[in-house]
Amino acid sequence: MLRVWSDILTAADQRHVTLLGLLDMSAAFDCIEHDLLLQRLQLGFGFAGAVLEWICSFLQGRMQQVLYNGQASMVQQLLFGVSQGSVLGLLLYILYRAELSHVITQHGLCFHQYADDSQIYHIH
Repeated sequence: MLRVWSDILTAADQRHVTLLGLLDMSAAFDCIEHDLLLQRLQLGFGFAGAVLEWICSFLQGRMQQVLYNGQASMVQQLLFGVSQGSVLGLLLYILYRAELSHVITQHGLCFHQYADDSQIYHIH
């Protein structure tokens, strides 16, 4: 965020206007589609072999059950999401949304991202 603030102040010193959009993805870690993530890792980043299999085993076969007011729900397989509390979960999320940076720069915008927060801005 310090970089964004510095860019805005520098632009203001040069009498330029900065348009800033702040994005906070709601439940971002829970929305990652496993198959799409694995495809991006393989095609976009060159993950293959044992590494891709290891990540696949980390993602697939995960189950979830909710206990509320003494009642347990049915066990459900998770087809989406990565563990937000793990180091690997954060890394996988960043790799999953890396394509967003390409879209932003193709449109001549600047950006800064940290975890599930993004600042997109244009200096005019």
